[in-house]
Amino acid sequence: MSRRIANITLDNIDDIPLPCRRCVFWELDPVARSRAEEAGATDIEKEAWVSAALLEWGSCGKIAYVDDVPAGFVMFAPPAHVPRSVAFPTSPVSPDAVLLMTAQIVEEFTGQGLGRVLVQAVAKEITRRGYRAIEAFGDLKGSDTRCVVPADYLLAVGFKTVRPHHRWPRLRLEVKNAVSWREDVEVALERLLGSMSPEGVLRGQVNPVPGAI
Repeated sequence: MSRRIANITLDNIDDIPLPCRRCVFWELDPVARSRAEEAGATDIEKEAWVSAALLEWGSCGKIAYVDDVPAGFVMFAPPAHVPRSVAFPTSPVSPDAVLLMTAQIVEEFTGQGLGRVLVQAVAKEITRRGYRAIEAFGDLKGSDTRCVVPADYLLAVGFKTVRPHHRWPRLRLEVKNAVSWREDVEVALERLLGSMSPEGVLRGQVNPVPGAI
């Protein structure tokens, strides 16, 4: 069994599993997202966002392949490229950090350490670009907003809360810690990414708290 990690590009964007391939929860602000959904153009908007991010900043995601089969992915970018990030009450993301937007491991490939490999790949990538940390907005209430990573899982894999909130805390992982994770962290990370199923992400397209996110 062979596995490899590739940057998300316009050539392999269709390897992002559905409905994540068409989800623009992070890529558009709430108003623009609603318009794109009404027009049935979210897949086009997703592609446009990836294209712009690649041109203006560089790699904004990683895909894991097992025997050339897409097995999981992670997306990340500086907050300036993520319109949805400013809608969180614990925004803004620190200037020395990249925002972890979303991540998923396909169910049949969980438990193989792919989650650790993906996040370590992100950590190494942003280290080369001069960033010191990965930050993420966590969900403390475990709602249907699966586009937002559960805070408990972020804490379990080494993230630390840098701005508390009763619902949407902001958490941080120093990249120097991510690249040297131990095996006991792998299990928690697999639970994190495995829990973010495509069905859950689809449910996450519904805004659970009007005006909050």
